[in-house]
Amino acid sequence: MNGPANVRLDEGAVNQRILAREAVGDYRRVEQASLKQIVSLKSPEAKRVFARYFHSLQLNAHFISDIARIRLATEDVEKVEEAIRSNLARAKDELVSAIEGARLLFKNEGITAEATYDTMPLEQQVGVISSFGRRYLECLQQFDQLMPMLRTLEIIEVITPAEIDRRRALFKRVVTKPPKSARALADGLRRRMNEAAKQAAQQTTGSTPMNVPLAQGQGTSVDPVLPDTSDATLVSSDSLHTSDAERKPARSRSAPVEPTESNESTESIATCGAGHGHPGRIAE
Repeated sequence: MNGPANVRLDEGAVNQRILAREAVGDYRRVEQASLKQIVSLKSPEAKRVFARYFHSLQLNAHFISDIARIRLATEDVEKVEEAIRSNLARAKDELVSAIEGARLLFKNEGITAEATYDTMPLEQQVGVISSFGRRYLECLQQFDQLMPMLRTLEIIEVITPAEIDRRRALFKRVVTKPPKSARALADGLRRRMNEAAKQAAQQTTGSTPMNVPLAQGQGTSVDPVLPDTSDATLVSSDSLHTSDAERKPARSRSAPVEPTESNESTESIATCGAGHGHPGRIAE
């Protein structure tokens, strides 16, 4: 900005500092079309509110209208949307009323010139993705229009500096209430979605064994395996009446055992017993 030779004015560094201090709006998951608009804000209050809250409101409104509507009941989402619209309409009405009151004071005091800013205006192209973003952008522009009018009334000494500070804080709360409430409402819907998903997962996990029983003949039951060093023996009721021959372990066919002296003596005893007709002896 051009000025007197003995005065140094801002050339855009103020706007860069304001934008650098705030988080970047992450629209990578937003697939909706947007209406491009040029935003031009001059007051420092409106610049900072825009940098901090505009993208927050847009993203929370997108979550409420487009994502939560898929998981939750439509009636619940519509109630939340109506609450956001009411907050935006109330903020706009209060700002319009304040601007009309300031104009009335201008007329009564004969003020024809309004204070202006020497810093560069914050000009940025934004994509408006919903009616909530468009309405909030209108509130920011009205807030930006009101701030220099209040400053003019302070310079002319129509109102005191203390009154100016009080009114500035009041209207700042008015213009920041819609994005704060939208964030709180979006967080509430997120919690409800998480609880619904958790309950659905618990119901699915608890009903799977009952809804899908094991078919007869499919699968095998596995008895617990005792360690080799255990002295305990599992004996069924049927095995109490088995004969000595049935209790003998079956000899492995894959790895035959070569006969030893003890085996030969056992075979000879069995053969002799079989020849003399002793009962209960089974020759191997």
